[in-house]
Amino acid sequence: MSGGWWCAGVRWPGQVPELGWSRRGDRRVSVLAYGAGLGFRALGERHCVGARGNVCPLGAVVPGRSTGGRCAECARLDRAHSVAADTMADDPRTYRVYLAWFGPGLVKVGITGEERGAARLREQGAVVFSWLGRGPLMAARRTEEVLRAALQVPDRIPYARKRAVRGRLPGREERAAEVAELYGRAAALEGRGWPESLERLPLEVVDQVALFGLDLAPAPVRSVRELVDGGVVAGRLVAAAGPDLHLAVDGVGVVVLDTRLITGWDLAAVPAEAVPAEAVPAEAMSAEAGSAGAVSAVAESDVRVPLIDIGGGGVQGGLF
Repeated sequence: MSGGWWCAGVRWPGQVPELGWSRRGDRRVSVLAYGAGLGFRALGERHCVGARGNVCPLGAVVPGRSTGGRCAECARLDRAHSVAADTMADDPRTYRVYLAWFGPGLVKVGITGEERGAARLREQGAVVFSWLGRGPLMAARRTEEVLRAALQVPDRIPYARKRAVRGRLPGREERAAEVAELYGRAAALEGRGWPESLERLPLEVVDQVALFGLDLAPAPVRSVRELVDGGVVAGRLVAAAGPDLHLAVDGVGVVVLDTRLITGWDLAAVPAEAVPAEAVPAEAMSAEAGSAGAVSAVAESDVRVPLIDIGGGGVQGGLF
């Protein structure tokens, strides 16, 4: 295993996306900007990222197509302490229930800690959302169950389906209408299974198309299926939604990189004309860190990893 920087994927603590980096317990972030070049080469093998901030005790190698980036044991430990595992019934924090829209017919219900604000919605790539209610964890969880049973609203939507519709979204009014309609149906459940301890919040539709850069970016045509040793991904960042970075690549079009696929890899900078200070942790380009973990502004865009057509299911295998 290398001692270089590992990418921890995209984070959305505020209104702009950031790449997280880790190395032997040290952590850094790189703020991303639309229009800037972004590129790297994957080196060696992909290793488990560990669980709950701890390194994997086995240093296990994980498959390139795994979006979790964890071995079976670390994945089990990570989920055991998550809200989704329903093992935190005595959690004293306040939670919010939200309705999130990703495209026509793709609306889900979910919960997030109130102190996180809308970060969870940005992390999921929710194009439009509205809060529905707030209250204790188990009341929020019960509301999820009520909406799933009574209104057939899912609590999960696969990222592949989100990507398939992201490049052909309807207008702002139509996007808002579907969320507002579902909010009305959900609000009508008060007194009919709606937990008394959950306070209903007023409808306030938030549209994140401009935040993600989707209003100006061309529609994506392909997505990265997996990284491989020596594989290159380089292009100009034109949009970002959830864990996905949309990169304009010469001769290919817009390629979506799910950053959950790059966790656990050592990343080296591709040849660049310039490396802006904000593009990579300062130490990642130092002699101590070598080339590992570096992301640079690229001189020429290039993709040499397996790709898959978005929505069509066609695969371009191997390096090309």
